[in-house]
Amino acid sequence: MSRPNTPLLDRTPTPHELRGLHERHLKQVADELRSEMIDAVSVTGGHLGAGLGVVELTVALHYVFDTPRDRLIWDVGHQAYPHKILTGRRDRIRTLRQAGGLSGFTKRCESEYDPFGAAHSSTSISAGLGMAVGRDLKGENNNVIAVIGDGAMSAGMAYEAMNNAGAQHSRLIVILNDNDMSIAPPTGAMSAYLARLVSSHTYRSLRETAKQLAQRLPKFLYDKAKKTEEYSRGFWTGGTLFEELGFYYVGPIDGHNLDHLLPVLKNVRDMARGPVLIHVVTKKGKGYGPAEASADKYHGVNTFDVVTGAQIKPKANAPAYTRVFAESLITEAKHDDKVVAITAAMPSGTGLDLFEKTYPERCFDVGIAEQHAVTFAAGLATEGFKPFCAIYSTFLQRGYDQLMHDVALQNLPVRFAIDRAGLVGADGATHAGAFDIAYLCCLPNMVVMAAADEAELVHMVATAAAHDSSPIAFRYPRGEGVGVDMPARGTPLPIGKGRIMREGRRVALVSLGTRLAEALKAAEQLESLGVSTTVADARFAKPLDEGMLLRLAKNHEALITLEEGSSGGFGAAALTFLAQAGALDDGHVKVRAMTLPDVFQDHDTPERMYATAGLDAKSIVRKVLDTLGDSALIRHDKIA
Repeated sequence: MSRPNTPLLDRTPTPHELRGLHERHLKQVADELRSEMIDAVSVTGGHLGAGLGVVELTVALHYVFDTPRDRLIWDVGHQAYPHKILTGRRDRIRTLRQAGGLSGFTKRCESEYDPFGAAHSSTSISAGLGMAVGRDLKGENNNVIAVIGDGAMSAGMAYEAMNNAGAQHSRLIVILNDNDMSIAPPTGAMSAYLARLVSSHTYRSLRETAKQLAQRLPKFLYDKAKKTEEYSRGFWTGGTLFEELGFYYVGPIDGHNLDHLLPVLKNVRDMARGPVLIHVVTKKGKGYGPAEASADKYHGVNTFDVVTGAQIKPKANAPAYTRVFAESLITEAKHDDKVVAITAAMPSGTGLDLFEKTYPERCFDVGIAEQHAVTFAAGLATEGFKPFCAIYSTFLQRGYDQLMHDVALQNLPVRFAIDRAGLVGADGATHAGAFDIAYLCCLPNMVVMAAADEAELVHMVATAAAHDSSPIAFRYPRGEGVGVDMPARGTPLPIGKGRIMREGRRVALVSLGTRLAEALKAAEQLESLGVSTTVADARFAKPLDEGMLLRLAKNHEALITLEEGSSGGFGAAALTFLAQAGALDDGHVKVRAMTLPDVFQDHDTPERMYATAGLDAKSIVRKVLDTLGDSALIRHDKIA
C-alpha cells in the first residue's frame, strides 16, 4: 500500500498520535525523523551519530509502549534527540544546546517524557530498577524501559544494577543498544526468528511447564536439565552472562528493522514478571553517509553542511588547551619512559588519541570506568611509573572515593589532568567542571594547580611529571588558549608559588586559572577610574602561596580572589589562611571571594555563562568598587 502524501511527523506531534498509525507507516515516520534530526543538528551542532543509530528503535518503543505512563529512560542523553522530536519538542529542536533552548540531554523539568535526567553514562538500569520497585510498592502495572549503549556497559554501576535487578525480580526491561562492538551480531532471518521465538508467550509457557516437570526429577537430573536449557539457548542466541545475572535474554536483533523490533517489543511488553534484556544491534550514524564513513560516526559535531557533511569550525586563534596538554605529555614521555597515560573512554576528548599514536603501549583506555581508572593509576604508581590520569572534571567526580582512599591516603604520585574545568557552554550543568577545586583541596597530600593560559599548562605538565612525592592535579578549560608564546618544553614550577602579573597599590586581584585574562582587563578599567590594581596568578590552590597572600593583604585595601569553581575552593582556603594568620584582625584589608554561583547553570556560550556567573571583567570591576565603597565610581558611565 502506498504511503500517505502528508509528512507523518506533522501528524504525530506526540507518541499518542504515533500509536494511531498503522504499522506499515512507521518506516516513513523513521525516515522523516532521521531527516529532521540531521537538519536540526546541522544548525545547532551536538551529538549526531548516536541518535541516528536509534531512530527505528525510538519509533518502535514509543509505538509499542504507553509513554509517558510507561517510563522510558535513555542512557546517555546522546541517544535522545529523536526521542525529543517525537515527544512534543519538534518545534524547539533547533534551539538544542542554545541559550534558553532544549538541553542536549534528557531533563526531567523539560518534558514528562523524560522520567530521568541522564548526561553521565551507566545510570539507567539503577534508576529504572528504582522506578520498577516504586511501581510495585504502589501496586501499579506500568512498564519501565532502560536503553543503554554497549559503551555504557563498561561501567561497573551497570552490572551492580543488573545484579540487584536479577535478585529483586521486579519487571524491568533493559535494551542493550549494541552499536559499536557487537557482542553477538545478528544473523538475518534466523536471528530474528529466534528472538521472536524466545520472547513469545508460547515458548515461555512451555519453558515454565518444563521447569515445573523438571523440579520433580532427582536433583542431579534437574540441575543438568536446567543447565542444558540455559546453555543451549545461550548457544543459539548469546546472552549467557545476562542470564547468570538473572535477566531473561532476548536477541540479538536488527535495531533498524521494524518488522523484527515490533513483535519482540510487544512480546516482552506482555511478559508477566521479572527483568528482561533485549540485545539490539544498531549502526551509529545510520542513514547519513558522512556519519557512517566517519571514524567516530559523527559522535559530536559542530554545525555542518547537510549535503557534504563538512563541519563548520570557527577559525582558531590559539591552540586548544586539550591539544596543548597532549603535545606536552608526548614531550615529557620522550624524555621519561615511566610516563604513561590513562583515559576512561575519552581518548579524543582528552587528547590522548595523539599520545596513543606515538606511544601505543603506554596509553590505556579503560572504558567508561573512572573508578577503575583512578585505582589502576594508583597501582601503576606503586610500580614506579608516572601515570597521567586524564579525565574531565565532571567525570572525575565518579572516581572520588578511589581518589581519596587509593591515591591520597596512600600518598601515591598519580597525576590528574583535569580537562573541561569551569563552565563548558552547550553541554550545560551536567558537564560543568565546577567542583574539583573544592573536592581536591580538602584532601591531605594533594597538590592542586590551575593553568592561567596555554604556556602555563605546558609548565604544569612538566611540573606534574617531575613531582614524585605526592598526588598532583592540574586543571584547564575547554576551548582555545589566549595566544601567548609557547615554550618547546615546560619548566617545572616551584610548588606552591604564584606570580605577580601587575603591580598596584590599592586593590589586589588574585586569580586562579584562566580568569586571569579577565582580571587583567578589569585592572585596566580600574586604572582608568583611578584605582591602582595589582594582579596575581596564584597558580596553586594547594599549597597556597602564603607569603604572597600575606604581602598582598598587608599592602592593599582590598584583596579579591577569583576562580572558575564553586565556593569552598581556592577563595575559601585563602580566606581561612588569612584569618588564622591574623591578617584580618585590624580590619586593614577587605577580603572577598568570587566563585561560581551556588546554582546549576543552564547551557549557553561560555562567555555569557561567565558573565551571568559574575566572573567577567565588568563584574570584577563592580565587585572591587562595591568592596571599596566608591559609590561615585560605581555610577560612572564607563562601567554602566
